[in-house]
Amino acid sequence: MGIRKRKPELLIPAGSLPVLKTAVLYGADAVYIGGETMSLRAKARNFTSEEMKEGIEFAHAHGKKVYVTANIFAHNGDLPQAEAYFRELRELGPDAVLISDPGMFSIARRICPELDIHISTQANTTNYESCRFWESMGAARIVTARELSLREISEIREHLPEHPEIEVFVHGAMCISYSGRCLLSNYLAGRDANRGACTHPCRWKYAVMEETRPGEYMPVEENERGTYIFNSRDLCMIDHLPDLYAAGIDSFKVEGRMKTALYVAVCARTYRQAMDDYENDPALYASRLDVYREQISDCTYRRFTTGFFYGKPDQNDQIYDSNTYVKKYTYLGTVAETDGLGRPVVMQKNKFSTGDTIEIMKPDGRDLTASVIRITGKDGAEQPSAPHPGQELHLELSEAAEPYDILRMKASSLH
Repeated sequence: MGIRKRKPELLIPAGSLPVLKTAVLYGADAVYIGGETMSLRAKARNFTSEEMKEGIEFAHAHGKKVYVTANIFAHNGDLPQAEAYFRELRELGPDAVLISDPGMFSIARRICPELDIHISTQANTTNYESCRFWESMGAARIVTARELSLREISEIREHLPEHPEIEVFVHGAMCISYSGRCLLSNYLAGRDANRGACTHPCRWKYAVMEETRPGEYMPVEENERGTYIFNSRDLCMIDHLPDLYAAGIDSFKVEGRMKTALYVAVCARTYRQAMDDYENDPALYASRLDVYREQISDCTYRRFTTGFFYGKPDQNDQIYDSNTYVKKYTYLGTVAETDGLGRPVVMQKNKFSTGDTIEIMKPDGRDLTASVIRITGKDGAEQPSAPHPGQELHLELSEAAEPYDILRMKASSLH
């Protein structure tokens, strides 16, 4: 039996309700989010029940799906709360829940049997027999382990040509540990990554200390800036969509539930355009690779790699000299509404001033260059600059900005 041709979904992360709306409007087919408990991104802002309800309704009104993460590895004390959480999800009505722990799976099946279950990458699913097991238990989709190559994913699809669905990470931060099962954070900081509290020790700077010379630190590599021996590049497969399609993948997943609306908008809009181009005309996609590369680098990133897709990564996929992101643009805010005078209203994220040149990023693909003519606070008082994040600002710009447009500034233009 051959592999049927699939039209993959574009699955985008959201750490808050405004970012969910951004993902939906900038091109996502589905969005994955976390509640205030049971999620592996405890430091993300995450969703209250009321926000989750609004987000699900917003996505469904636009014909998009919402998946909720419940992918912690639960301890005994977590189980009563898990039962209450799944009862709550049953009422909220997301399209699926992501789970990695068999006990959590069992609770979800019992409490909300009508809800699709997707097996999280944390479950370390690395072969087709494991996929068959999870399907036999009632799973609708498998998020494969991050260590799999495209050849291995294709083999899973060949053995399971129809079901379950296969979801694969195609973009975002990589973890040093086996499908994210990292013990470093718990050991070094007492915060359990497998219960949502990772402190990201893979991004820290390390040195060697010899036991007879305590306190004398020696760099692992001779570099005055230290060495970041666990620090991986970020995954980016925008250049390799034909190979992803050929592997029979159902969902292309972007990492980043702790990222900004700018990151989400750039990823969603760029992958949406690239996927649509490829599906409509592969030659057009091939001719626009430079455009996609340029656009995807408009969000913050750590330099790019293809991860494990083409075999084991080599040492060039590590970043030894820094944990610093490459940053071309700074996120200024998302337009929430327009006021009675037609001016865009934003909750400011980073500093900018009157006279600055900024960009207005629109969901339809346009980027408008605009000048900041006037900045007014919520109280109506005019101000020359906006130095304090979190302030409500009413702006007069040289170009029209509408709700859900994103305002950004080139990093070289910052004061």
